[in-house]
Amino acid sequence: MMDATCHETNWKESLSTAGAVFAPGDSTGEALHFGNAREEYAALTGGVGLADFSHRTQIELTGADRQTFLHNLCTNEIRRLTAGTGCEAFLCNAQGHVLALVNVFCGAANLVIETVPGVGAKLLAHLDRYLIREKVELADRSESWAELLLAGPGSDAILQPLAGDLPQQPLGNVLTQCAGVDVSLRRVEITQPHGYLLSAERCELPKLWQALLQAGARPCGSAAVETARIEAGTPYFGPDITDANLPQEIARDARAISFVKGCYIGQETVARLDALGHVNRTLVGVRFAGAELPAAGTDLTDDSGKVVGRVTSATFSPRLTAPLAFAYVRRETNTPGAKLGSSVGSAEVVALPI
Repeated sequence: MMDATCHETNWKESLSTAGAVFAPGDSTGEALHFGNAREEYAALTGGVGLADFSHRTQIELTGADRQTFLHNLCTNEIRRLTAGTGCEAFLCNAQGHVLALVNVFCGAANLVIETVPGVGAKLLAHLDRYLIREKVELADRSESWAELLLAGPGSDAILQPLAGDLPQQPLGNVLTQCAGVDVSLRRVEITQPHGYLLSAERCELPKLWQALLQAGARPCGSAAVETARIEAGTPYFGPDITDANLPQEIARDARAISFVKGCYIGQETVARLDALGHVNRTLVGVRFAGAELPAAGTDLTDDSGKVVGRVTSATFSPRLTAPLAFAYVRRETNTPGAKLGSSVGSAEVVALPI
């Protein structure tokens, strides 16, 4: 994909020589803060925001059997992908519990699994466990490749002069050059409206960052990204999804699950739940009437006081002018408009994205 020797350059030295106003992100994958979080949020959702996603996981699959191999390990139709397309998928264990929610990007000679930071070793071990005679090579590129997120309604206008033709479909991707840097340009909906992940050799990221700032992007930190991704209804493995969850609980069936494909790891559980017609709880948006943000783990109750849900992550939503959270809520009380209670006040289930 990119220059195999580039990553040997010292990361801190490359930042200095590029003269970029750029700081490597924290362990969650975004630079912590660049100034006014409200202005950063406004850029991501109404202008053009630029965030450091340099810690996110990227695993590359090459070899003649790569698509069949991954198809047999995840919930979506990998064999139907063509170069330049992509999809969401769950990787599950044999019991059907979620190991990861991933983006899969299909290139002409590879597949790239892209997801939240810190899970590369776990996913690589899971994939390697099922690799027997298939002609597939696996490589964790999380240290040598790195990403930036460019998002907001002005993203196309900034990117097109720098990178040429842009992918038009969700999770579409193209290999191109941006400001003289070889990049894999990937259209995503992590925040809304749409944005792009720009994946390049790690040592090239400061140059790319600086070029996008000069083109008019506003640097954005993790607080602004967190707000925008919750409003967009984008759950993250870790805070919102764990290996205790089943795929249908995440409520991304249309995006990430094929119910007509053949067998794959965990398929029996997914099919059984589909035949049953429901899971007992799903991940939904919850708006709170008060000003206090609910902490992760906050219980949600019905009108009888029975605990029917639990918060996973929360933010203050500028669109709602109120606290907004992801929460798992039981199916009797998880439709939009359902009223709930909590230790921080009354709440209501809302449809995502906002």
